Amino acid sequence: MLKTGARLRSQVCGTEVVVVRAGNADAVVHCGGHPMIDLTADPERGFAIDAAFAGGSVLGKRYTDDGNTIEVLVTHDGAGSLALDGKALTLKTAKPLPSSD
Repeated sequence: MLKTGARLRSQVCGTEVVVVRAGNADAVVHCGGHPMIDLTADPERGFAIDAAFAGGSVLGKRYTDDGNTIEVLVTHDGAGSLALDGKALTLKTAKPLPSSD
C-alpha cells in the first residue's frame, strides 16, 4: 500500500525514495523495471536492471507521473529509472515565476 511518507528502496540498484504525494494507494512504484520495496525489507536476489528502465535517478530531485497523482523525492541515487505501474516518471521542473513589469 502506497502512502505519503513511505520510504522505498530499489531491488536492483542503490535508489531510495520518499513518497511526497500518493494519490493512488494501489499504485506500485518501480525502479529499474522491478517493484520498489519498503526501506527495511530485504530485496529478492536475481533481479537485474531492465534496459528500458536504466536511465538512472538523480539525488535530491522530485519525480512525478503524467497525471501528477504521485510525487517521489530521491534520497539516494542509482542506475535504475523510476516508473509507476510500468509508465516512466518524469523529472519535476520548477514552475516559472510571473514576470514583473
